[in-house]
Amino acid sequence: MSESTAAARSRPAPGPVLIEARGLVKDFHDAEREIHVLRDLDLTVHAGEEIAIVGQSGVGKSTLLYVLGSMERPTAGKVYFEGQDLFALDENALAEFRNRRLGFVFQFHYLLADFDALENTMMPALIARIPESEARKRASDVLELVGLGGKLHRRPAELSGGEQQRVAVARAVVLHPRLVLADEPTGNLDPQTADEVHQLFHVLNRDLGITLIVATHNERLMKQMGRALRLQDGKLHDERARA
Repeated sequence: MSESTAAARSRPAPGPVLIEARGLVKDFHDAEREIHVLRDLDLTVHAGEEIAIVGQSGVGKSTLLYVLGSMERPTAGKVYFEGQDLFALDENALAEFRNRRLGFVFQFHYLLADFDALENTMMPALIARIPESEARKRASDVLELVGLGGKLHRRPAELSGGEQQRVAVARAVVLHPRLVLADEPTGNLDPQTADEVHQLFHVLNRDLGITLIVATHNERLMKQMGRALRLQDGKLHDERARA
């Protein structure tokens, strides 16, 4: 039995249902045709899970994450977060939901160049109107957790690519969200740095209880996650069942 398999089997049983998608359809239209990206897709994610979404470029992995994170509305279907129908909420309530209960990590870190690591990490807390002193403390603590406690006041240009992505991860989890959605988070990193970021995700899952859904092409990350689902023809398939 491989180390990755052993790790997956040793994880605790998942908690209650955190997010559930039912009958998701997402279509796009261009000048000449209709593109069907998601087709009656179902997904159930339990609290504490680590899930990899894999598939060829262009199949809709990013679109699925954006719909699950309420940044894109589906053409049809429902997304429930802890039983709440997300798209029944108005835009203000959705914005608050994304800020407080969800974290996003993208392939590009999108850090603000004129702000240091601490200030970039504080941003979601300040947007949530948390007092600056508390926001600073939370950001400092999470940067310590991701291994950047000694670089709080470095600006992005003074950090390596891997360190910049660590700041992006810290920013995503500074409010201790229930769920983090990551879209090719190591796509621009060398293999060693990518592995370090992968291990960081596992630490966040283990130590903070954060549920992870990661869209990735990285085979090593896929094998380390609790579940791997392939997006193909608009639906999700159990990747390991196909192996």
